[in-house]
Amino acid sequence: MPRFERRALTAMIALVLASASTQAAVAQASETSAPAENDAFYCEERKLGYWFYCTKPKPAHKPDTAAQASLPDAVTRMEAITAELRELKARAILEPTPANVTAYVRFQREQLDRASLFSDVWQRAIWQDPDLDYTLQRPVSTLAKRQWQDSRTAERNGVMAGLSARYGLFYFFAQSCGACEVMAPIVRSVTGTWGITVRAISTDGGPSRHFPNYIVETNQRAKMGLEPKVTPAVVLWDALKGRPIPIGYGVMSADELQDRIYLLTQKEAGHDY
Repeated sequence: MPRFERRALTAMIALVLASASTQAAVAQASETSAPAENDAFYCEERKLGYWFYCTKPKPAHKPDTAAQASLPDAVTRMEAITAELRELKARAILEPTPANVTAYVRFQREQLDRASLFSDVWQRAIWQDPDLDYTLQRPVSTLAKRQWQDSRTAERNGVMAGLSARYGLFYFFAQSCGACEVMAPIVRSVTGTWGITVRAISTDGGPSRHFPNYIVETNQRAKMGLEPKVTPAVVLWDALKGRPIPIGYGVMSADELQDRIYLLTQKEAGHDY
């Protein structure tokens, strides 16, 4: 074979081999879609990272919704416990066998223990958080309650001492009213102690031995928006605002009468409970 033909043949063979190598590389690239992770030059030294497929993207973690759905909420669990307790109780009553009664008693005891634990934790939480402890506002122990009551009485008496400058009192009674005979001296005592002006009004025209200077009613209760048929009735009159403040109906003790006057003139609803 002439020399030039051998050279031509050699060149063709080299071209074919190069083409095959290129095709193999392209096929490999298409299969992997990325350089190999262990390619130190391509991935590590050049630090091309995620966008050049040197680091395979990790799939986003999806919460196990099936597992979450399988866990019942607290309300469902409580309803299930209540339903089971009722079922066991009904079964024990309708079929009072030793097994049924024992099952009910055991389950009930479990719930009593649960309730006792809740009560214990509740009490501990209140002790440790003053914002939750209502007894700081209204004590229940004997010693603390006595101290609170003494402080409250002193505050109330201070208010009552200055009440006459702004308020007067209407006392509605009837001669035929037995409760009025009990209430009249109490009203007289409280108003006399604090110097509050009182106007006694007879609803039936009859007198009162405790209020000889009474007047007969001429539609005063209706004008004040009061219940017209109930006696005795005590109404405070606010001279500054020109409005009545009903204190109460029926018989009240002196302390109760003063407490009501104090609360209705000094405390807004919801601030003393």
